[in-house]
Amino acid sequence: MNLSHLGTPTGPMTRVHGGFANRMYRLDTDQGSFAVKELNLADRRWTYRVEDVFRLERAAFAAGIPMPEPISADQHTLVHRWVDGEKIPEAPVSEAYAFEVGELLARIHALDVEWAEDPSEEPTPQDWPVLAQRAAATNQPWADELASQVETFLAIAHFVDTCERPGPVVLTHKDIQPWNLLARNGRPVLLDWELSGLLDLSGELGSTALSIAKGPGLDTIEPTIFRSVLNGYTAACGTLPPPGPSWFAYLISGWLGHTRWNILRCLSTVEATTGPDLALSQESALNGIHGLPDLYARLPDLETLLA
Repeated sequence: MNLSHLGTPTGPMTRVHGGFANRMYRLDTDQGSFAVKELNLADRRWTYRVEDVFRLERAAFAAGIPMPEPISADQHTLVHRWVDGEKIPEAPVSEAYAFEVGELLARIHALDVEWAEDPSEEPTPQDWPVLAQRAAATNQPWADELASQVETFLAIAHFVDTCERPGPVVLTHKDIQPWNLLARNGRPVLLDWELSGLLDLSGELGSTALSIAKGPGLDTIEPTIFRSVLNGYTAACGTLPPPGPSWFAYLISGWLGHTRWNILRCLSTVEATTGPDLALSQESALNGIHGLPDLYARLPDLETLLA
């Protein structure tokens, strides 16, 4: 990495563990502190639109969206000014925090940023029987559970491909989850914009509201927190799309792709030099195999949150 534009280091660059897709470091220099993200180039799940995302980030920062200041970006490295704040646990946030997250979404969706159409999405992979066979052959600790859920994962993939999205499509962050949020003076700070792009509005609202209204599973969902996100969105002049399963299709699709990607990393049995450590991929694969069938089964209950 060529980081000379950040000033003279005052100490060694240190690894910050926990990233689900890339690797993060903190660098302190005579010009301040910076978050330096090394992008995973080995097995990236999508094409990263560096210039487009950086332009969106700069516009959002200029508009006062609470986020780390974007400093520089290229195909290998992203740099933002370091922001101190409290990590958000995977647990229901306060109503005030959720309301402000909804307001931030409306403000992001109102930004006037040029964005070319995203490439058409390919059909959702249907190779779950093969993955289960490979997991058994390589003695993965979750192989038996995956084999027992193959039909469910095929049904989930079918749902993702066939669920009707009502629109409108908005340019947005696409990944507002607890691990991409901080609290500074009790208010949200939005991190990690790499997934930014065009998305059906219902999918963005449903994914965001559910993620900060629940605990690690689905037994601690707080409907008032979910509604607070939507109330904040409408208070900032956003218009809600009609209710339906599409509100949760993007969340399910993203988790399905993330689970499959981590399963493939585990099947290689080799520690990759970029992206998450193998231990984190094992944890993510197991979480998806456990959690996705439960999430899919509870779709009718989740839709009651939209009433």
